[in-house]
Amino acid sequence: MKYTVLTLFPEITDAYFASSIMAKALDRGIIEYKPVNIRDFALDKHHTCDDAPYGGGAGMLMLAEPLGRALKGARHQFRTIYLTPSGRPFNQALARELAAEKELVLLCGRYEGIDQRIIDIYVDDEISVGDYVLSSGEVAALIVIDATYRLIDDVITAASLEEESFAGGLLEYPQYTRPEIYDTLRVPEVLLSGHHENIRRWRLEKRVEKTLALRPDLIRFGEENSLFNDEVRKIIEQKRREMDGEGEK
Repeated sequence: MKYTVLTLFPEITDAYFASSIMAKALDRGIIEYKPVNIRDFALDKHHTCDDAPYGGGAGMLMLAEPLGRALKGARHQFRTIYLTPSGRPFNQALARELAAEKELVLLCGRYEGIDQRIIDIYVDDEISVGDYVLSSGEVAALIVIDATYRLIDDVITAASLEEESFAGGLLEYPQYTRPEIYDTLRVPEVLLSGHHENIRRWRLEKRVEKTLALRPDLIRFGEENSLFNDEVRKIIEQKRREMDGEGEK
């Protein structure tokens, strides 16, 4: 996978690619990264990349001409994504879809956004990382990068992905490490038992319990789309009964 990031502030994304697991993936050649400084494509002596919007209004817009030249230089035959609050919601399913691409071209907005003609001509996807507004398209681009690169083969172990949040339509179970007692709280006894089947069942029940409590929309989606096997469906029914019983007290 190659990530080409078009930005006014490449130092923001450069720092991310120099750290932790991402840096190791770059060193191993699994990931490639190309920063494109949009200011390099502005032709005036001040490297101007913004101007006031037609029709008036607050703020400034990123200019079409430097952006267009930068996108042409980034080889537009690859999937080009503009990070914007008005895009379609980013989620784990979309992360998996994007992780299968050979290259992603990520366009980072600033100010009030970019000239619509750039979107019309060059952009394949408009993606939002949440129902809020960021001042930095770079931060949004890094969210997309972080969620996708870890899904690429050999970046992290496949086992680490199997039971984490959203795998199989459920959130992840609670995790514990040393010491066995912290403050007055003990690690659940089942995790100390060494009984693999009991541990597996406990973790699955906790995944269902947590998802029902925090993200019931995921449970509804899983039921509507037949994501759950018989065991999970029975646990969901059991946990709902337990929750209804608590509500009646």
